[in-house]
Formats: sequence, structure tokens, C-alpha cells
Amino acid sequence: MTDSMQQMALDTLGAYFGYTSFRPGQDRMVDAILAGRDALGVMPTGAGKSICYQVPALMLPGITFVVSPLLSLMEDQTRALLAAGARPSYLNSSLTPAQQNTVLKRAREGRYQLMYVAPERLLEPRFLAFAQEAAAEGGIGVPLVAIDEAHCVSQWGQDFRPAYLQIREFIDSLPRRPIVAAFTATATERVRADIQQMLGLQNPATVVTGFDRKNLYFGCEEMGDKAKTAWVRDYVIAHSSESGIVYCSTRKT
Repeated sequence: MTDSMQQMALDTLGAYFGYTSFRPGQDRMVDAILAGRDALGVMPTGAGKSICYQVPALMLPGITFVVSPLLSLMEDQTRALLAAGARPSYLNSSLTPAQQNTVLKRAREGRYQLMYVAPERLLEPRFLAFAQEAAAEGGIGVPLVAIDEAHCVSQWGQDFRPAYLQIREFIDSLPRRPIVAAFTATATERVRADIQQMLGLQNPATVVTGFDRKNLYFGCEEMGDKAKTAWVRDYVIAHSSESGIVYCSTRKT
């Protein structure tokens, strides 16, 4: 990627998100996408995966599709992007049919820079027709398809959201193939291979920053029931001004 494109990416990052530099791994993902390469990012929760596709989406002409399984995430990120001055949208089952029609009408008019969409929506005839029209010659353009929680194409993830297995069919149905970028928080080498094969990623730039969270630690102590109760009591008292969760093995406990 050229120096001018890198500067444009930094300018976009600053204008919409208020940051002066990318976090580790973000810059490599953004560089790859803007250079026209498929990409696979394995980055821990909180590392800023969304920036990796949002910055290119705000720079590239046309509409970027972000495939996400989480309705609340779609809505939260749409609100945050709106507040930042971007033009996002989302399309999922939380919208009435009339609202969905309005979103698609505005999208056809080129009003949106990116659209969050549930995987189950991709092959729905109305949405598929819109996406194919957008990606065709003379359409508004579909420069990028980003897939969040991409591990859902592999092993147990298919049981969680089997529609993830339709993503490649959706991409292959578009008249012009977009850049494809996949993201997940954790993935073994085997799962990364599954993601690449099942999404049809073409020679992707792969960024693995690990899953270590320096603000978290794990510990284990063996104790009896009375000691457990005393430990929880003392811990709650010591952290009385904070929020927390205590997991119990049974409802009675």
C-alpha cells in the first residue's frame, strides 16, 4: 500500500474514531484490505477487530457488508458509527418488514457506507437480489465483505449458526468478487485452515496477535464449602464498589 493510502487510513481513523495510530495488528489488516487482499485476523476480544474493517469500509466506494451473528453488536456498532458521523445500517430480524424495505431502498440509493447483516439473511431472495445488483457493473459496488466470529464456519460453530456455511455461496454468487476479510478472537491452526478453505479466502494476509489479555489472570484454589463461602464474602466486601459475577454449580448454592 502506498504512503498516501496509509496516511488516508490514519486520517480516517482520526476523523471517525479519534485515534492517532493503530493498535498492533490493526495496521497490517487495514493495509492488506486496502491493497485488495483477502485477510484473516485472529485478535483477542478488545483488540479492536472492528476497526480493521470499519476504516476500509469508510474509505472504499460502495457498500461493505459485515456478517455478524449478534444482533446487539450490530445495533451497538451502528449507533456508535452514526455518532461518529459515518453512514452505517443493519438488516436483521429485529426490523419489521417495512423497516427492512426502507433500509434496502436507502442502500440502493447509495446512502450507506456499510451494512451489518445476519448470516441467515445472505441468501434470502430479496437481500441476495439487492447484493447482486449492487455488485454488478453500474451498481453502487460491494468492495468488501467482512465476516465476524468467523470460527463459526468450523466444527461446533456450525451447530451454533449453520448459516455460516452459506457465506461462501453468497460471495460466489456476486457478479464481482469483493475483498473478503474474516475475523475471530481465537482459532487454532486447524480452525484457521477451515476458515480459509470454507470461506474461499484467496492467499489471505493472516494476522495472529494471540489471545493474551494482560488485564486478566487465572487462578485456582481448592477449599471446602465453608471456606468457599468465607472467601466469596471477603472478596465481595473488598470489592464492594465494583461490579462482578459469582458462578454457582447449582441453583440451591
